[in-house]
Amino acid sequence: MLTNYGYIGLFLVVAIVFTVSTLLLPVTLRFLKIIPHKPSPIKSSTFECGMETIGKTWVQFNFRYYFYALMFLVIDVMVVFLYPWAVDLKQLGRFGFIGMFIFIFIIVIGYIYAWRKKVLEWK
Repeated sequence: MLTNYGYIGLFLVVAIVFTVSTLLLPVTLRFLKIIPHKPSPIKSSTFECGMETIGKTWVQFNFRYYFYALMFLVIDVMVVFLYPWAVDLKQLGRFGFIGMFIFIFIIVIGYIYAWRKKVLEWK
């Protein structure tokens, strides 16, 4: 039992060391003058594709992108829950089968609702 917590602790230590070293590496390399640091107004200017922007730079995206992103997210969440369920199906028994059936049913109802509202049609 204690070894499981040891693995979790080791994982946390490795994650923290990796994060701190990733953040401090550029600072250390700049301090050692390995990475050149020569700021100029031209390097700091805002540009897009190498050209100055003309007109408004703030563009609204079509809101339908968000619906597609949400549908993709729902399918990803379903896959995340389906895989462990499929691995332990025999151990979960009838209760696990009914629970996953209800989960899939709710997702299918949401998909049908989105389809009927014509959210998934690109115009």
